[in-house]
This record gives sequence, C-alpha cells and structure tokens, in this order.
Amino acid sequence: MANAASGMAVHDECKLKFLELKTKRTYRSIVYKIEEKQKQVIVEATGDPTQTYESFTDSLPSDECRYAVFDFDFLTPEGVPKSRIFFIAWSPDTSRVRNKMIYASSKDRFKRELDGIQIELQATDPSEIGLDVIKSRAS
Repeated sequence: MANAASGMAVHDECKLKFLELKTKRTYRSIVYKIEEKQKQVIVEATGDPTQTYESFTDSLPSDECRYAVFDFDFLTPEGVPKSRIFFIAWSPDTSRVRNKMIYASSKDRFKRELDGIQIELQATDPSEIGLDVIKSRAS
C-alpha cells in the first residue's frame, strides 16, 4: 500500500526482516532504503547478531538518507541485561534536498509498519547517533 504523502510502498521483506530481528534476534541491525524508481522502501542491508554498534553506524552512507533499526543490548544500573529496539531516521546534511524530503514524508508511515520500535532517533550527523547518545536513551 502506497503512502499518500510520498507515494512510497513498503516491501513485505521490510516487515519480515524486522519481525525476525524482534522475535528471533536473527539480526542486530537492518538498514532500509527508498527505491525512488520502484516507489518503495526496501531492505538494503542486515547486520548479523555479532555486529557492533560502531560497524552499524559506519555502514550508513555519509551523503544519502536511510531508515535503520538497531537492537541495542545493555546492562541496567542494577546489572540486569536489557535490549531496546531503536529506529533511526538518518538524514545527513550532505544529502540532496529531494532525498531528505522523500524520507521525511515517508517516515511516520514506514515506522508504523514496524511494530515494536521502542526508541526513535533523528540524526543529521554521526554525533547525533553516537554510542553515548544510544546508551543514554536506552536506560
């Protein structure tokens, strides 16, 4: 089903991979890309369960927008292991205005398709999604 605001559809694989991340922990991360010609959001890459947060952020393009999901494991102050699923709307300052507009207008609809997002971040440069930011938002 296309998004009225931007005309973007969400490929079924997007939801299936997210479900696998959420329930089976098959992936640590998923990076989604909007295919403008096909007018749909697709899975661009997945990170295996051993992927570090740093390698995930390094995989985001420096000049193009993306949506991404990261399953972040951490310990509470009491030492209890927990996990939070982050949704990241990556929109670097260096990306084209059209690219930013398409991602911005499709974000809410796309995010609703991924049932189980716990924390959302919007970022325009790597400092906004640094490990310290993730840790402070997770707890």
